[in-house]
Amino acid sequence: MTNKKTSEELILTRRTLAFKKVTIDTLTDEIIILKKDFIFQNGEKQKVADELVRTNNKLAFQISEKQNRADELIIANKELAFQNIEKQKRADELVLANEELVFQNGEKQKRAEELVLANKELAYQNEEKQKRADELIIANKALAFQNEEKQKRADELILANNELAYQNREKQKRADELIIANKALAFQKDEKQKRADELIVANKELAYQNREKQKRADELIIANKALAFQKEEKAKRAEELTKTVSKLKKTEEYLKEYIKGLEEMMFITSHKVRQPVAHILGISNLLDVTTNYSLSEFKNIVGYVKSSAVTLDDFTKELSTFMINIQTKVKN
Repeated sequence: MTNKKTSEELILTRRTLAFKKVTIDTLTDEIIILKKDFIFQNGEKQKVADELVRTNNKLAFQISEKQNRADELIIANKELAFQNIEKQKRADELVLANEELVFQNGEKQKRAEELVLANKELAYQNEEKQKRADELIIANKALAFQNEEKQKRADELILANNELAYQNREKQKRADELIIANKALAFQKDEKQKRADELIVANKELAYQNREKQKRADELIIANKALAFQKEEKAKRAEELTKTVSKLKKTEEYLKEYIKGLEEMMFITSHKVRQPVAHILGISNLLDVTTNYSLSEFKNIVGYVKSSAVTLDDFTKELSTFMINIQTKVKN
């Protein structure tokens, strides 16, 4: 009955992992769409390239920082994968110990119950690992807003999915082996009565195996402490990524406000400032003509020039005030 529950738990785990794979594929498509949108925004920002040079330098520094965070996440993933392999080895050792315990006596049932508890603990650890994987997916979504380096993260996720599919196949093989082992256990149960005289020797072997199992339990405790430490480190990385994304959003809002201000300033320059300048140029053309103007006509011409100059001065002051307002608004 215990082995049957273990097989059912393995099947449920495989289905859950398959559903998560589909979710990761969907997130990969979203990353590609966000990448295309980011490329389009880069084309728009090219129009104000001269003003964005300083901002791009800041962004380059932030991207470098994000790359460092991403490298740290990759190292953490590799360490987690190594620990998973070690845990699988421990689980294989526990399975072998269970097969040996079946040959002994009524104490083997107690050992089987202990294995069930260990499997539940392992399932809990798998859930914790899944939470860590979900946190990584959220981090990848945030990174998708930045640059073409995010595509590399998507490729790494694809490799991780392939590795996960391989692990699922290995788990299925282990489940098949457990089914075969259960059949063998049923046959061995009938033979246990004949082995009654061998129980004394078997009990000594059992004591030795109990000591080995205690060593395995100590190793699992150490592994759990390492996993808790990695969880804290990942939380710190996630917090740093959140702060970086917030800074980038503020920078993007600053650029939008600045571009809007530049467009309005160009409108004022091309329409309001150009008009009095055109008047002054037209009046200056009249003065270039070799015509003897009367004093009153000359005064009128000077008055037109003065009026256009005053208008130009007003527009210049308006433009200066507008530029100051833009800078104040953007800083706020």
